[in-house]
Amino acid sequence: MPLDRDDPGALSRNERMILSLIRRHGPLARAALAQMTGLSAQSITNLSRKLIRSGFLDTEAVVRGKVGQPSTPLALAPDGAYFLGLKIGRRLAELALVDFAGRVRMHRQEVHAFPEPDRVLAFARQGLATLTGSLRPQDLARIMGLGIATPYRLWDWGQEMAAWLDHDLQAALSAELSYPVFLDNDATTACGAELLFGSTNLPKDFIHIYVAHFAGGGIVLDGTLRHGPQRNAGALGSMPLPGGGQLLDHASVSALERRIRHSLPPDNSGWVVPPDIEQDWADKAGQALAFVALSAVALVDLPLVVIDGAVPAATRTRLAQATRHALATMPAAGIDRPEVIEGSLGRSARILGAAGLPLSHFFQPDGALA
Repeated sequence: MPLDRDDPGALSRNERMILSLIRRHGPLARAALAQMTGLSAQSITNLSRKLIRSGFLDTEAVVRGKVGQPSTPLALAPDGAYFLGLKIGRRLAELALVDFAGRVRMHRQEVHAFPEPDRVLAFARQGLATLTGSLRPQDLARIMGLGIATPYRLWDWGQEMAAWLDHDLQAALSAELSYPVFLDNDATTACGAELLFGSTNLPKDFIHIYVAHFAGGGIVLDGTLRHGPQRNAGALGSMPLPGGGQLLDHASVSALERRIRHSLPPDNSGWVVPPDIEQDWADKAGQALAFVALSAVALVDLPLVVIDGAVPAATRTRLAQATRHALATMPAAGIDRPEVIEGSLGRSARILGAAGLPLSHFFQPDGALA
C-alpha cells in the first residue's frame, strides 16, 4: 500500500536505512544488509518483508554459490513511489516524473529568453497536468511530492528578473497540489542527485561543482549535504577569485558564450564550439576551479572534488583535466591536494536532484540527502 504523504515518519529509520543502502549499492542480499546495518538477520527479514508488502522492494532471482546457502537479492521496486521534479534555469525550464529507482519516466521542457514567474508557473501547471493525466489512479496515489530546483535570489540576475522578488513559486504550487512541494538551490540539488543516483563510489566528505550557465556547488560533510544557517554552504559560484570576479564569471557557460559571441543550446543539442576556444576557456576555468578546490581543502580538509555540469561529456572532461593540471602547479605546502573526478549525471543532475527532494524527505534516513 502507498506511503502516507501526511506522515513522514510512516517508515522507520531502519526501513529507510535499508532502502538507502540498496539505492546506493544496488541489489543486496539480506545477509549483506544485516552486516552493513548491524541489525540481526531476523530484524532484516521482518523489515524487508514489510517493505516488499508495501511495494518498495522487489526480490530478484536466487543466487546460488558453490559455498553456503542460496541468497535472494533485494532491489528497489521502480513503481514503489513517484517523484516530480521542476528545474528552473536561465534559458530552460524542465519537468520530469521520476520513479523509485531514479529513472525518468516522463519529461517536458521549454526554452525561454529568461524565466518569467508567470511563464514558469504556466509551464509547471500545464506540464503537471500532462504528466499526471497519463497515470493510473494507483500510480497517482504513489506520487510523493514535487521538488523545485532553482537558483536562489533570482532577482539578482538583472532587472528582467525583478518580478521574482515578490513571487513565491513554492507557495503558489503548494496551494494547488495535493502533495507537498519542496524547494532548494539548483546547484545544491545537482550535488544531492550525485549522492542519490550517481554511479560513483563517493567518500563522506567532498565538494561538488556544477558548471552551467553560471557555476554553483554543494558541500558534503560526514555523508550529508550541508546547507548552513543562511543556506549559503557550497555557494561556490559566488567565491571571489584573485584578480577579480567570482567563480561564476570564469567557470561558466556564459563565460564561454562571451568568447564565441553567441548563445549555446541549453539542452546541449548542436553544441558547436571551436576546439581551440573551448580548450582555452577550459584552461582558464580550470585555474579558477583549482583555486576554489584548494581553498576548500584548506578550510575543511576535503579529499575530493567532483566536477559536473550542463555541458557535453567531452567538455566536462576538459574542465576536470584542466583543474587537475592547475592544482598540480599551485602551492600547497602543509595540505594535501584533492583528487578531481567527473560527475556521472551531467545535465540531468538538477532535474533528478529536484525529484530527489521529496524522495529524501520520505525515504532517506533522517529525511536528509545522504
